[in-house]
Amino acid sequence: MRMSTKRLVILGGGGFRVPLVYGALLSPSSPIGSVVLHDVDPGRLAAIARVLRAQALSSPAAPSIETTTDLTEALTGADFVFSAIRVHGLEGRVIDERVALAEGMLGQETVGAGGISYGLRTVPVADAIARRIKLVAPDAWVINFTNPAGLVTEAMAAHLGDRVIGICDSPSALGRRVVRALGLPDARVSYAGLNHLGWLTGVQHEGADVLPRLLNSSSLLESFEEGRLFGAAKIRELGAVPNEYLHYYYDHAALVKAELAAPETRGEYLLRQQRECYAMLSSQSSPLEAWNAARRQRDATYMAMEGLGERDDAEGGGYEDVALALMLAIARDAPTSLILNVRNQGTLPLLDDDAVVEVPCAVDGSGARPLPGASIPAHGAELVKRLKAAERAVLSAASSGSRSVAVRALASHPLIDSVPVARRLMTGYQANFPELSYLR
Repeated sequence: MRMSTKRLVILGGGGFRVPLVYGALLSPSSPIGSVVLHDVDPGRLAAIARVLRAQALSSPAAPSIETTTDLTEALTGADFVFSAIRVHGLEGRVIDERVALAEGMLGQETVGAGGISYGLRTVPVADAIARRIKLVAPDAWVINFTNPAGLVTEAMAAHLGDRVIGICDSPSALGRRVVRALGLPDARVSYAGLNHLGWLTGVQHEGADVLPRLLNSSSLLESFEEGRLFGAAKIRELGAVPNEYLHYYYDHAALVKAELAAPETRGEYLLRQQRECYAMLSSQSSPLEAWNAARRQRDATYMAMEGLGERDDAEGGGYEDVALALMLAIARDAPTSLILNVRNQGTLPLLDDDAVVEVPCAVDGSGARPLPGASIPAHGAELVKRLKAAERAVLSAASSGSRSVAVRALASHPLIDSVPVARRLMTGYQANFPELSYLR
């Protein structure tokens, strides 16, 4: 019988992807005995709880499920806190996209103008949550999936230190695809960067780096998603395999053109789909079936709105497995290695120690520590420094309430790089988001 005693609190517990996390917790190895769902929307909270209770029927040792809209009540007694909030919901993502596109800019939720807007309205909320955790559950480990994940993790780390760890599924999924293409499942990958801005720079197997074997074979490169996305010639030129989100930087103009030509943005598609889905979850007798159908459709169209086509090798969420592996390593003091968002601590010399970076980490009962040896490709160094500067400007704007600093955050982003455009973007975002009224 599974001895699961740890209490997990999910902030954003009414979110569409929460059943992925709960599904991972049904594993016999899971250390979680109870799950508390917290959300500010009681309707969404009730709908997702119906899905989880249907999932629980498949496992006699499924974690118990509680729901609440009271943050202090949720956090009390927490061993782990999983943060996956979305300030202003998917409606906010639509606004992020449309305001940016009106200026000929990318509005993607973590990249460019949309990412800065999302960060500016999320950081104050994440800061307040971190303060509450420190007060109510100071011994809890916080797993942050709230986007922009690296930026939000850094904001929370100001209060929680190394007890907050950011996760993302993109680097680990890239690593799995690369070692699968090479036919070396026991190989270990080298990866470094910021969240949604990183590169796979090596593949170690039996004491040698076998990445050159991959780079020299167009057929191997084009056998997986990132290889087809960037093309074999581009990857060979870089000498590293980019995270899929670098497509927004390397092919920005083409993606903006494709989004302007599309009948709806990715946010508009997801908003429409989720409204239909939540209505069904609240009314149908088989909420799990309805949720699974919506999830399959969502996975199949991932990144399709940017003109990239449908994924033929979608692996589901992925991040739920990273979260489970992280909780297992900490709860059981079982050492493992994971690519995570943690404080730099001297790992990447081009950034200061407190900068949150995305690198391979050693994880055990004492938390996560960056492994030595991570490095940014020379061609990516300036981009990383500029993105970190933009993130730091967001943090400064959020703490000071300064609109001019928020404009600087937008203007310093390499996909914007214009003070007049940044001012217009800020005007557009503040006109649509009451959450940004603090910027004066």
